[in-house]
Parts: sequence; C-alpha cells; structure tokens
Amino acid sequence: MGYEFQVTVDSNSPHTQAKWWAEALGWRVEPSNENFIRGLIAAGQARENDTEIFEGKLVWKIGAAISDPETPARPRVLFQLVPEGKTVKNRLHFDIRAGDDRDALVDKLVAAGATVLFRGSQGPYEWVTMTDPEGNEFCVA
Repeated sequence: MGYEFQVTVDSNSPHTQAKWWAEALGWRVEPSNENFIRGLIAAGQARENDTEIFEGKLVWKIGAAISDPETPARPRVLFQLVPEGKTVKNRLHFDIRAGDDRDALVDKLVAAGATVLFRGSQGPYEWVTMTDPEGNEFCVA
C-alpha cells in the first residue's frame, strides 16, 4: 500500500503564496477556523503571536494550505513560514499542464506577479519556465 503525501513549500508569506497558487491552479485555500484558533488561545494551548490577521481573518502565522476541491485525493500543498529567503534554484518544482491554454495562462500568471525565465522545447514538447512572486521556479506546459 502506498502512502499519502503533501507537498510543502518554504515561504516568507505563506498566506499570500497560498492565495496566489490557489488562483494559479484553480484550487482553493483551505479555510481557517477562527473559533478553533481562539479556543486554543483561550485554553492556553496556543499564543496570540502564533496567529495573524490575513484579509480580515484570524489564521495561523506558520502556514496555509491549498487543495483541489474537485479531487480531494490529490496531494495538498502547504506553504510554511521560514525565516530565510530563497537563495538557490529549486530542487523540486511544479509543472502546470495547461495544454492549448498555455499562453493564456502564462499571460494571466505574469499579470498576477509571475516572471517568465525562458521558453523551452524538446521535440514536440514546449514549456515556459517561470517564477512565482517569491522566486520559486515552475513550468507551464
């Protein structure tokens, strides 16, 4: 039997990254349960400085996750807070398979803060290598 897994991405701003990637993939940011968080703080099991307000909602400061609402069995992606910025090329990256919509998606992502690094091809395959707003590389094919 195989194992379930999630992909975890280090981030300087997990909630901003989760929102950006959810929009890029057509996924959703998993909702925060403010009452649960407040209850843990009231019970002394969490501290107020473990939280922040993001777009008017109380959230855990340390991370935010996204998932595909139509296919919950797919791995979720967790963006976790780390103190250091990205300094070298990713060893792992996302490939978004957009097919005939590749160029339209690239334009949309650039408008949302992505950067095009280069366009590549090998045989009949073409892709665009890009970076997200925090500099993480990914490809659109």
